[in-house]
Amino acid sequence: MASDAVKKVISAEQTAEKLNAEARRKAEDIISSAKQQAVVAVQKKLAEAKAEAEKIRKSDNGKLAEYTENAEKNCAEKLDVIRKQAENNADKAVNAVIDEFFS
Repeated sequence: MASDAVKKVISAEQTAEKLNAEARRKAEDIISSAKQQAVVAVQKKLAEAKAEAEKIRKSDNGKLAEYTENAEKNCAEKLDVIRKQAENNADKAVNAVIDEFFS
């Protein structure tokens, strides 16, 4: 009888070891699968973020080009006004000198 009891205990221990090994294997499989899914999810989010950043960058570059063009036009207009004033002032200065000498 003791021999049967020992056999049952040994058999139960073996069964428990097999069940524990199977549980560990399943847990490792679940963890491995979760890691793979996480990697895919992170890569997908990174790709989406990169695409969004590129979209924003293109938009900003377009706005910068428009701003630069407007600023250049504004500067050109102001330079024309200043140039005309300088020419006018130069004419007045020449006329003043001429009047001073011949008056």
